[in-house]
Amino acid sequence: MAALTLISPSQRPLRPLVEAALQNELRLLQAGIQRTERRLRDFEKKYNLSSIEFLCRYENDELQETLDFDEWIGEYRLLLRLRE
Repeated sequence: MAALTLISPSQRPLRPLVEAALQNELRLLQAGIQRTERRLRDFEKKYNLSSIEFLCRYENDELQETLDFDEWIGEYRLLLRLRE
């Protein structure tokens, strides 16, 4: 595991500031994941397909390309990145 050492010229401790910033970033990531999952559920409901099934069918050229499908793929890829 990597270690990070921060040195401040002031007497104010940095740890609480760093921890608060990390917690804020975590909240933002969680909100992004929830928003993206909601969008995926909307597509799944609209087209009566799971995202995995949709991607398999799309990659096998069983579905015609549409703007909705492009957005669906983008949302799915975004979710994977957010979870990383």
